Amino acid sequence: MQKLVEWIDARLPVVTAFEKHMSKYYAPKNFNMWYFFGSLSLLVLVNQLVTGIWLTMSYNPSAEGAFASVEYIMRDVEYGWLLRYLHSTGASAFFVCVYLHMFRGLMYGSYRKPRELVWIFGMTIYLCLMAEAFMGYLLPWGQMSYWGAQVIVNLFGAIPGIGEDLALWIRGDYLISGITLNRFFALHVVALPIVLLALVVLHLLALHEVGSNNPDGVEIKKNKNAQGIPLDGIPFHPYYTVHDLVAVVVFLFVFCGVVFFMPEMGGFFLEKPNFEPANPLKTPEHIAPVWYFTPFYAMLRAVTVNLLGLPAKFWGVVVMGAAIAILFVLPWLDRSPVKSIRYKGWISKLALLLFAVSFVILGYLGALPSTPGRTALAQATTAIYFAYFILMPWFSKIDKTKPVPERVTG
Repeated sequence: MQKLVEWIDARLPVVTAFEKHMSKYYAPKNFNMWYFFGSLSLLVLVNQLVTGIWLTMSYNPSAEGAFASVEYIMRDVEYGWLLRYLHSTGASAFFVCVYLHMFRGLMYGSYRKPRELVWIFGMTIYLCLMAEAFMGYLLPWGQMSYWGAQVIVNLFGAIPGIGEDLALWIRGDYLISGITLNRFFALHVVALPIVLLALVVLHLLALHEVGSNNPDGVEIKKNKNAQGIPLDGIPFHPYYTVHDLVAVVVFLFVFCGVVFFMPEMGGFFLEKPNFEPANPLKTPEHIAPVWYFTPFYAMLRAVTVNLLGLPAKFWGVVVMGAAIAILFVLPWLDRSPVKSIRYKGWISKLALLLFAVSFVILGYLGALPSTPGRTALAQATTAIYFAYFILMPWFSKIDKTKPVPERVTG
């Protein structure tokens, strides 16, 4: 066996790669629970790929057969109901893990130098994941799938000049139809997963090149022993592979609890209208995207004023796009001399808290029908969301910080 491994390694450096990225990759010894969500995101990605492959074996990507094929999977395919619920719950679990992973990055300054590229790759993964989720949302061909896709695609029509042609190009037809379903299926199953996997690999390679951040924001590479090993680092394998297994077990208990006992999650994961086949002649009482898009949908609806001769719908699309785009420039907005929230002052802590609360409120508002009161609250929380980034160069610079230790504190 050893000779076989040596033969393979001489031609394909498997052992070398394992040592570089696992057994001889030194990670900070003070990782806490917030560092579980990167590994859990990878676990859910594998779940989505495996269950997605099995679902495509029984799925019919046509307007006439899509809804019926989903019902066939649920009722007649051996354990088809389990595969479908693992996949649908997995989509929500993916976004839960990614949002918490991003929040950890905001808390501990994981976007700061020298990890700017790691953050940009991570944000590109998030953008690709949103596209992947949107394409997959149409595939059940239920009422909310159909009308949700209709609303989102029509938003592109608000762009002056090219909007209508762009919306037509995305749909492939004048309305959401079987042609749209077919191209969304191709993108969801083939194109976007390839891009997503490539981005995940680049994200990990960039991370392992500069090293992982930690709750103290201290660079462990600055303190090494005579052998060049960080004094505050431990090998990722076996220490963190075993450490992450604890999180995996807890996660699987919760995940399986949702899958087996509440896969619809009260209509947040699988909406009631989606159990009816798509009907272009019947509009649901309330059209809303699935929960992980609702914060941005609330921002879109919060814009109600026409400006510069352009409709409110256009400015809503601009605000929604800017809410995601501004995350890409975050590494250059933070001027604080320290990385971690542990050593930042009360202004930065309050700003981050308000930002997180506003995002959660926007998510809740986006799932509800619009009223004047809810619109006003959405406008206020949208302002808080953008203020966090726009004012960051100012408040991060004037905020009083605590001295950062030379080595990690545990």
